[in-house]
Amino acid sequence: MRVLDALTAEISEGKYGPGEPIPSDAELVKRFGVARETARRAVRVLRERGLVETEWGKGTFVKHTGQHTGEQHEQSKPTARGSGTEQQSPG
Repeated sequence: MRVLDALTAEISEGKYGPGEPIPSDAELVKRFGVARETARRAVRVLRERGLVETEWGKGTFVKHTGQHTGEQHEQSKPTARGSGTEQQSPG
């Protein structure tokens, strides 16, 4: 999907920084010459991938990526589970 690919690339390249809005559905329709549903689907996929968040009535904004935050959450989960498992095994 060219809308999705273009927005993903633009976010990755920093055209839209954290906290900044991405183009509205109407702007995407005009820019890419696609149906409104296609534009909405692209934004929905970006939201599902955790790249953007939508504030209803305000727009869709690039999330603060915080890769370190995501990694910390992922790393802490197995550690917490590992600790719990270790405590259960000896007992």
